[in-house]
Amino acid sequence: MESLEEFYNYKFDGLPDHLSRAIGQFNVFRIEDRSRREQSLPQHVRRNFYKIMLYIGENVFYYGDKSISVKGKTLMFFHPQIPYSYDAVSSDTTGYFCVFKEEFYKENFRLNLSKLPLFAPGVIPFYQLNDEEYEEVEPVFQRMCKEICTSYIFKYELIRSYISQLLFLAMKTGQLNNQFHSTDAGTRITSQFIEMLEQQFLVEFSSERLSLRTPKDFADKLAVHVNYLNRIVKKSTGRTTSEFIYDRINSEAKILLKHTRWNISEIGYALGFDDQVHFNKFFKKQEGISPSSYRLV
Repeated sequence: MESLEEFYNYKFDGLPDHLSRAIGQFNVFRIEDRSRREQSLPQHVRRNFYKIMLYIGENVFYYGDKSISVKGKTLMFFHPQIPYSYDAVSSDTTGYFCVFKEEFYKENFRLNLSKLPLFAPGVIPFYQLNDEEYEEVEPVFQRMCKEICTSYIFKYELIRSYISQLLFLAMKTGQLNNQFHSTDAGTRITSQFIEMLEQQFLVEFSSERLSLRTPKDFADKLAVHVNYLNRIVKKSTGRTTSEFIYDRINSEAKILLKHTRWNISEIGYALGFDDQVHFNKFFKKQEGISPSSYRLV
């Protein structure tokens, strides 16, 4: 996991003078300024900070195990739990991005960012903007850029309100596009299951292991009978709990095979397999090729 301190040390030779660690660290940049300084592409890793980007251009972003092409004006949100990277930025790309830790935002707002539908499991928080939406979003970044350089004593309170504007504008856009769906009581347990499934994939070291790998494991944690969990997940999504678990383990396996130097035995162990033979058998059943072959593709 890349920390915000490492981000500054690597990209800017240290923490900017105007930043105070006490306020949780926030900064905002223009993409065209950043791309001139960037020497190499970002690693496909999780970060310990949030990132919001207004991207004007064409590129391919890698979010989790998904490859996403963007073109035109796109508003994107990056969550600390999801690894991401992107292809080289072309010279004609413009836009903005800001970075901040959750404690910065929660200094004045008690909103739990991870609980927003924007960051719900399965949601890819990338939003193609039309001209009207872009005219709402760009001035927010411009105000951030202006405010960060002032000596106004309450400037960070203002900046937190700008972050809120971006969050809620995106959720409004997602709602209009039917990306977010309200959940009733019958689907609440399904949401808890999916969230629990996602949260356990914060594996940073090959010595760590997944602890929840079967429907019964999750049912016990949720204090429900496994038959009830299977029934409600199937009813809510059309998929079984086992399908969710296997798909997510497989997705994480592909991320680790492509973006880490762990050997295959270490990856299998981290994903809860007792030995490499079982991991190879599982992966080949899901993908049709062995883990070693996939790594070479």
